[in-house]
Amino acid sequence: MKQIIPWLIFIVFIAFLVGANMYLAKRFSFYFELPTTRYLYITFGALTVFMIAGIATTTNTQAAFGNIIYIAASIVMGFLLYLLLSVAVVDLVNIFTKSVPRLLGISALSLAVFVTAAGIVNAQYRRISEVEIPMKGLTGEIKVAHLSDVHIGHFWGPKTLQKIVDKTNAQHPDVVFITGDLFDGKIRLNSKSLEPLKQMNAPVYFIEGNHDGYLGAKEVKDNLREFGVTVLENEVTHFNQIQIIGLDHMRADNSQQEIPERRKRPSIRSVLDELNLFPGKPTVLLHHSPDGIEFANQHGVDLYLAGHTHNGQLFPFNFVVSMVYKYNKGLGDYKGTRIYTSQGVGTFGPPMRVGTKSEIVILKLKPE
Repeated sequence: MKQIIPWLIFIVFIAFLVGANMYLAKRFSFYFELPTTRYLYITFGALTVFMIAGIATTTNTQAAFGNIIYIAASIVMGFLLYLLLSVAVVDLVNIFTKSVPRLLGISALSLAVFVTAAGIVNAQYRRISEVEIPMKGLTGEIKVAHLSDVHIGHFWGPKTLQKIVDKTNAQHPDVVFITGDLFDGKIRLNSKSLEPLKQMNAPVYFIEGNHDGYLGAKEVKDNLREFGVTVLENEVTHFNQIQIIGLDHMRADNSQQEIPERRKRPSIRSVLDELNLFPGKPTVLLHHSPDGIEFANQHGVDLYLAGHTHNGQLFPFNFVVSMVYKYNKGLGDYKGTRIYTSQGVGTFGPPMRVGTKSEIVILKLKPE
């Protein structure tokens, strides 16, 4: 059954794309009173193929032309999503207004272009999210900057990282935690992309994310170490009054896996069981995705910092992500263990944010 599920998902995905293309072609044929939908089928079909093929074949390209293709395909992806939604909204409104078809078509196109452009602008505006968290055992305040999902690659590079560093420094944090997905493409996977980190005015700690692993976690970590970043790999360290646990990106628990090889893989549960922790000391756990908080709670973790979800990044996927991850954004609590899931400071796929925000999180840890 498990082998069939991926195929079912693939079939449903293809069926959705075909249905969406047919719907768009027929609606625009109606809006602009075209004699045939043939060329619209070809147009929307070609855009869909370009979107999929462009992203799939150039994700890890290091060529400038490939980078241009990836950028164009990603923007087309976002535009087509909002064109589909715009047409649906316009058709819904038309039930009550009975507007001129051509006006409906122009309205749908204009709305899709506006949302796409606004989403691109919104993604570049990085907000400061401030949260106060009381923590047992602290005798003084510690200001933490939490960065996640920068996704240096096709869209975001050293200039973007410099802006993030400058904005972070302006908050005067005592320490900076980066919870993975620093990189997103091999086109900028080099030490030059990380030079702005030299200007960070506080110690920086990093744990890998899934995208760092796709590109080559070792290379990412080696580059970071050149700039004095402390890379944590399933280990414990200490800063000021707090104990820091840094975990590689992994599943919460592999003990129930049916395949023996997968049961042997590290998991949040198994790694925490093996670490030499100091009970009662204020503890912060860093892991890329907000999984396994119950195991963190069992080991006395006070604060769990994660990212990964982007809070869906694009409406309406924020609702989908909220069904997958209980702690999909912001501050949560599990039996006394606080968790903050960052929406990310960068983007994956389309360089857009609609209904979500790019954030630099400032956590003020205070004595309880």
